[in-house]
Amino acid sequence: MYQYHTLKNGIKIVFRQNGSLVTHSGVYINIGSRDESGSDEGMAHFIEHSIFKGTTHRKSYHILNRIDGVGGELNAFTTKEETCIYASSLSLHLDRCLELFSDILFHSTFPEKEIEREKDVVLEEINSYKDMPSDLIYDDFEEYIFEGHPLAHNILGTKKNVRGFTTDSIKDFLNRNYTTDRMVIAIVGNADFRKVIHLCEKYFADYPLMTSAADRSVKPDYHRFNTTVNRHTHQMHVMVGCPAPGIFDERKVAFSLLNNIIGGPAMNSRLNVAIREKYGFCYTIESQYTPFSDAGLFYIYAGIDPEEKDHFVELVCRVMSQFRENLLTINQLHAAQQQYVGQMAINNELALNEMQSIGKSFLSYDHVDTLEEMQRDIMAVSAEEIRAISNELFALDNMSYLFYK
Repeated sequence: MYQYHTLKNGIKIVFRQNGSLVTHSGVYINIGSRDESGSDEGMAHFIEHSIFKGTTHRKSYHILNRIDGVGGELNAFTTKEETCIYASSLSLHLDRCLELFSDILFHSTFPEKEIEREKDVVLEEINSYKDMPSDLIYDDFEEYIFEGHPLAHNILGTKKNVRGFTTDSIKDFLNRNYTTDRMVIAIVGNADFRKVIHLCEKYFADYPLMTSAADRSVKPDYHRFNTTVNRHTHQMHVMVGCPAPGIFDERKVAFSLLNNIIGGPAMNSRLNVAIREKYGFCYTIESQYTPFSDAGLFYIYAGIDPEEKDHFVELVCRVMSQFRENLLTINQLHAAQQQYVGQMAINNELALNEMQSIGKSFLSYDHVDTLEEMQRDIMAVSAEEIRAISNELFALDNMSYLFYK
């Protein structure tokens, strides 16, 4: 059972108690790369790096040692729509985790010397990313399909922008956007909920209610494309994709199930069986569904033998056409539902995954579905829904293609 509380300044808390010696805690902020513009592009990710570099109370070493020094782990990540700072530690150290989150979120100083050093780190991250075409192709695909919209921004930003970041510009972006109305504290661990509330009030409640200047009122347009980029790779990296439901779309559950059938992590996915197992001309093939607050994307990725390009595209289109033309049988649908529920249950067995999942859910929906509620929704999906959404989204003239060669 999940428990909820909201502080007087708008910061929300979601908690689940378990009997583990380890507690996972984090702060989700509803700010990501889509909330940047112009010279700010890349700022959310840079803040994720530099927020550990010093506060009015601590230097960088003391921040890093605060959790790691007791055997825990401190980390952070940035997406197109969220930033998360999180830690895993023995349950008895939850107090120090929450105190540290509060300190770095509200008292970071971003010293110029540390910022200049961190710029080099991020510039090398950008370079390293360009050496990983299987990752880079996702960002390039989004850049093409969301052209002209903030969702097209690369999370890492540009080298020019990163070099131009200053202490003042970082503080300005943080003060305008990392506000209490956009924060969720998520905790999964062995603690009493009354203690959790007490600690959150102790470290977070004294900050005033702050509202963000971020504006997501402009929905993205989708731009269909068919593009080949010469990156001198040994494999041909291929991405095929199309628009998909956003997180508030009532078709989201049905499409999540459909994506899992087509190219989910199981070896019996339709793509894996129809292409990798049958023909053997790719090592990695998968599909992914990424819903945003007002849009969504479906992608199929594979690394293939360049000579099999046309055959591969033909096979992918054939797999998708099966869902447009045919209803899943009762047995096929039931097996797919059972598989998806089982995968979700196993994923939630990892408490860190659960903490991150409930933080994102509460940030988006002000509610977290239990596994039983998710199972109910998945089992309620009908074969007719699967075919209807396939016909709507998988039409050949709706697909976009990106090839690295």
